[in-house]
Amino acid sequence: MDPRPIGVFDSGLGGLTALRELRRLLPGEELIYFGDTGRVPYGGRSREIILRYARQDVAFLRSFDPKAIIIACGTVSANALTELSAENDLPIFGVVGPAAQAAAATTRNGKVGLIGTAASIRSGAYEREIAQLAPRLEVFSRPCPLFVPLVENGRFRPGDQVVELVAEEYLQPLRSAGVDTLVLGCTHYPLLRDVVGQVMGPQVTLIDTGAVCAVHAARALEAQGLLARRETGQRRYFVSDSTQDFARLAGIFLGEDVEGSVERIEIEKY
Repeated sequence: MDPRPIGVFDSGLGGLTALRELRRLLPGEELIYFGDTGRVPYGGRSREIILRYARQDVAFLRSFDPKAIIIACGTVSANALTELSAENDLPIFGVVGPAAQAAAATTRNGKVGLIGTAASIRSGAYEREIAQLAPRLEVFSRPCPLFVPLVENGRFRPGDQVVELVAEEYLQPLRSAGVDTLVLGCTHYPLLRDVVGQVMGPQVTLIDTGAVCAVHAARALEAQGLLARRETGQRRYFVSDSTQDFARLAGIFLGEDVEGSVERIEIEKY
């Protein structure tokens, strides 16, 4: 038994997809969430900048003495997980490995689609993981750089003509390729699940990277005897920009009022 919190971070709102699943799986855990909303998106940054930001994010979460940290960000997981794991003496979980395992286990026709930020796609991390698991699978990748800013501005619902037009342009080549499984390679993208599903059709299974990472982390922590075993755990949220904008959108997505639980911090101090 370990009562210490679990830290979760992302460039913005996207990591809430992992936090929501953690909340469902492990209701007794204290969860500390940091969204780097002042520097979102990470996906267009160089690898060096991504690593610098990620180290600051981890340093902030380590101030709470967490028992584990979840990188609920496809861009950071694809570009910095190796370094962060080597530099820290606690479990650090990324989204790439669990998502690759889910995709390899799910596809029926051997054609897997992958969408992510420019930095994630450029890294080739998802493709390498899938190739190690199932070398015969075909992976069709597409960067979708406009998805994160759209989500961060609350543009993720069906009926929004802008997001539907962007989704159609990004996803049409994957639909034409005949993929039957699509990895949502950025944790922001599951907020677009309804729009993406509408474009791809019901025959395509969508892999929620945040959710599968949360399942993987929960199982690992249980196996290591690191769960808190409380009935209910506290949840705290930190951002590097406006608390009001984050709280409004997070409240909609999480289905609960988080207004009084969000604090702004100066991430550059870490």
